[in-house]
Amino acid sequence: MNTDTDRDVVVKTIQDLVVLFSGDSGDGMQLAGNMFSTLCAVLGDDISTFPDYPAEIRAPQGTLGGVSGFKVHAGKDVLTPGDHCDVLVAMNPAALKRERHMLTPQSIVIIDVDTFTPAELKKAEYTTEDPFEELGIHNEVIAAPFTQMCLSSLAKYDTPQPVKLKSRNMMALGLLCWIYDRPLEHAEEMLRQKFASKPQVAEANIRVLRDGYNYGHNVHASISVRYKIEPKLQTPGTYTEISGNRATAYGLIAAAEKAGLELFLGSYPITPATDILHELAKHKSLGVKTVQCEDELSGICMAIGASYAGDLGVTSTSGPGLALKSEALNLAVMAELPLVVIDVQRGGPSTGLPTKTEQADLLQALFGRNGESPVPVVSPATPADCFECAYMAAKVALEHMTPVILLSDAFLANGSASWKLPDLSKYPPIAPHDVTPEMASVWTPYRRDPATLARYRAVPGTPGFCHVIGGLEKDAETGAISYDPDNHERMISARRRKVELIDRDIPQLSVRGAADADTLVIGWGGTYGHILEAVDRINRDGSRVAFAHLQWINPLPSNTEQVLRRYKQIIVCELNCGQLAAYLRMRYQHLPEVRQVNRIQGQPFIVDELVDEITNYLKQI
Repeated sequence: MNTDTDRDVVVKTIQDLVVLFSGDSGDGMQLAGNMFSTLCAVLGDDISTFPDYPAEIRAPQGTLGGVSGFKVHAGKDVLTPGDHCDVLVAMNPAALKRERHMLTPQSIVIIDVDTFTPAELKKAEYTTEDPFEELGIHNEVIAAPFTQMCLSSLAKYDTPQPVKLKSRNMMALGLLCWIYDRPLEHAEEMLRQKFASKPQVAEANIRVLRDGYNYGHNVHASISVRYKIEPKLQTPGTYTEISGNRATAYGLIAAAEKAGLELFLGSYPITPATDILHELAKHKSLGVKTVQCEDELSGICMAIGASYAGDLGVTSTSGPGLALKSEALNLAVMAELPLVVIDVQRGGPSTGLPTKTEQADLLQALFGRNGESPVPVVSPATPADCFECAYMAAKVALEHMTPVILLSDAFLANGSASWKLPDLSKYPPIAPHDVTPEMASVWTPYRRDPATLARYRAVPGTPGFCHVIGGLEKDAETGAISYDPDNHERMISARRRKVELIDRDIPQLSVRGAADADTLVIGWGGTYGHILEAVDRINRDGSRVAFAHLQWINPLPSNTEQVLRRYKQIIVCELNCGQLAAYLRMRYQHLPEVRQVNRIQGQPFIVDELVDEITNYLKQI
């Protein structure tokens, strides 16, 4: 750790930083966290974020149930939002109490001291007048009077006091920017863009932001250290901060552009998938069509209709909506139409935990339909990987004439990462599996490509290709409705084999970690960073363990069984009761011992706990 000085303050260089913004749902913690993470991304840091907010619209102010948090991990080689925080910004006593478990002895606590009144302490269920002693917190505390400073900064503005206090988050952000050497120019521009239609609001927030920064500069005698994050050498290119939902939207737009098609999204708003609809609705100029439908069924049915008419048809939802869409999804399976179904998983069952993350829908995605109806399933590993998986899901759907389920989750959807804008010229082409004029005299609706078994799509209105498809079984040769037993078995087998053959177009399963390990740790989806960090830590400590992360789950990569059989034991880590573990046992008979690490708490894995549980299993070989 290098040090120099800035006036009388010691300045230390650090590799990474975890900041947790916490306060009432109305305190703007999500905005402050997003802005801080974007600042770090613009400056070249890796970032990983974790927004954590209640499902209720607004719990009573100052209560434990109303606490909203946003965690930002910035620095070099960042994989997760971090188990603990280096800085806790607590805008009221409830936030301090709710997030106390995130502190280490070295953490800094920043509070709005103006909110630590007897009335606020009572609402947060404290039993004494000393919250720090009551909670056993003996950390360095920066007690800043954010409320009074905010009112003073905005004294000239003729707005009600409650409106002025909405800018307290910018006071905290400004102070953090001073402590961690984040220049304000980018933050000010973000505020101007956010409040472009309300310039006075933008001006007020910028004023408070600057005053928060100046507060740190002016009272630095009470702040023992400033910090600089060690810069990372980035591959040349244009970088930005991106969330998983926005990356998914961009991946779909890129795929439609590559395929030469217009993109259609039929969607019913549902947490945490709604931002995909919001983002795509902004891009009509790129040929994107969006419809906010009245329910989940109409959303998928409109997308199927758009696909039949020649568009790239997409629908988005979360777990309860995927259940509702299952009958229409089976129509797309039977009619063999390209369709991308995005399921941003959340805690269930039923309404469950709408704003919390879980990997609860894997078995529903694989098997949650009547009859024999295989559907490809792909799951991104990081927010940025949502772009890649959305692109590949669309490519597979269009080229193999099948619906594809993209399994994201709330952690990925709402979380952010640093993202280098891709060069689309380097992405594989997408060739929709459509009829050609030469086929007019011989084509039937279920004529298949012998290499892929994908049927050829004929867009309605194409001369010479009048046809009927639908949910009833069709004759493999003529396309007419058929109840012939042998034909039905033939069509079932063809649809199953068509999905299996997709393994030719997806990457082989790669393994990292110790080459001579006896134990393989497996994960899928948004658990990637947490498992990788745990495995890397275990290997650095002298144990030997390997790691493989599944992106494609149906079909599995063609070398999956070969990889699994190399090891004496397999440990599957997932945020459910063991769905991938059960699937692997079903697919491959007589595997090495398959052990499980599971959590179903609506939260990401904690790396320390993963290290402990994997290490315990290593001792049992």
